[in-house]
Amino acid sequence: MKKLKVLLLMSLMALVSFSCNNSDTKKVVDAAKIAVNGTMEAELTSPPNVPASVGDRPAKKLIVNMEILEEEGTMTDGTTYIYWTFGGSVPGSFIRTRVGDEVEFTLSNHPDNKLPHNIDLHAVTGPGGGATSSFVAPGHEKKFNFKTLNPGLYVYHCATAPVGMHIANGMYGLILVEPEGGLPKVDKEYYIMQGDFYTKGKNGAPGLQAFDMTKAVAEQADYVVFNGKVGSLTGDNAITANVGETVRLYVGNGGPNLVSSFHVIGEIFDRVNVEGGSTINENVQTTLIPAGGAAIVEFKVDVPGTFILVDHSIFRAFNKGALGMLKVKGEEDKVLYSGVVQEGIYQPEGGGIQEMPEDPDAKKVVVNSNKSLAEKIESGKNIYTKTCFACHQANGEGIAGAFPPLAKSDYLNADVKRSIGIVLHGKTGEITVNGKKYNSVMTKQTLSSAEIADVMTYIYNSWGNNKTNVSTSDVDAVRNGH
Repeated sequence: MKKLKVLLLMSLMALVSFSCNNSDTKKVVDAAKIAVNGTMEAELTSPPNVPASVGDRPAKKLIVNMEILEEEGTMTDGTTYIYWTFGGSVPGSFIRTRVGDEVEFTLSNHPDNKLPHNIDLHAVTGPGGGATSSFVAPGHEKKFNFKTLNPGLYVYHCATAPVGMHIANGMYGLILVEPEGGLPKVDKEYYIMQGDFYTKGKNGAPGLQAFDMTKAVAEQADYVVFNGKVGSLTGDNAITANVGETVRLYVGNGGPNLVSSFHVIGEIFDRVNVEGGSTINENVQTTLIPAGGAAIVEFKVDVPGTFILVDHSIFRAFNKGALGMLKVKGEEDKVLYSGVVQEGIYQPEGGGIQEMPEDPDAKKVVVNSNKSLAEKIESGKNIYTKTCFACHQANGEGIAGAFPPLAKSDYLNADVKRSIGIVLHGKTGEITVNGKKYNSVMTKQTLSSAEIADVMTYIYNSWGNNKTNVSTSDVDAVRNGH
């Protein structure tokens, strides 16, 4: 009897094991057996755009032609970098497929390039994710095929040694494998990918910057950005939506080192495909995206305004570039968000509130007092990028309802001394700029008189302002109360 019980138990365990294994493999086997119906060329798009949705089309033989380009591009104003790219953009071209597609992938390395490259697609089941079949020298191309077995949002990247260097130079992107029948329809879809960059010069250093392997190994990023550069999703480059629309963001993280704490200020994600897979999380404030990972986030926009996209490792957003904008138009709903209904003064810490620590050496900096106007503007642009960009934005447009514009600013142009005083001493309270009221805090800046003169000269000579050339003596006069 005891022996019979043992045999029955072993049989039950075998049955359960067979069931689990059969269930686990059924998904792959079924996808592998999906027949293709015709051939089509894949639509490839540069960020932040995505190709048209798959919908309910049948599985097809999907032709993907991707070119590798090594080219100089802008990292931030005054700073350039040699990017290595898939399709001429960072991140690389967005690839949209469905489960069961048979992908014919041709990777071409432009003859003007200097280095060999390959591609590892995390959506590929096979050695190296395709990397072992795609190693290609400049002036050559390689072709390989794969079948899409698992739905999800996947990273692809170069895997040529040194792998980290190729990724750090911008060689990453996303491939979406939609489930059979496609993803549910939404109103707007966008492609966003974070990456960290390591340059010989520090953040904001002018000119063409080279890759710094020492910083990369130490994981000391100079820039952490969306879509390959500072300001790629701000100002005129901001993504847009209308009140009442549902927005879907395909968000990846190329790394090579840093994880992303992706957050949209003023919104809550209704749905998140965790790590780009099938698990759905709801009502999420911030979603963690590992290096080499992705997530799909969806939310309905209910009120108008400018919503700021950030890596919530927050110094990366406001000091290294991981900041974007979603501009939403439509009717206000005062029940959902009232705006300011009452204003008062609250200073529990007295007059010291919001003051920045002062650098005792700031006034002692030895400067070149013989700079030309062009030199002052160039210097001021670099200072602006490091100290003013986060609040006032790349083109001086500010952030609606929060920080006033510097572009064509009646407040700024009316009184140069007042503006110098605000930079020197800070400003709290309501002001009216170009007919709109702003009530926020600007902390005083720990800059030398020469630095203030340069940055204000840059501002006054940009964006339709009055072209004032601010001198160091102008700043010193205000500093000394004159």
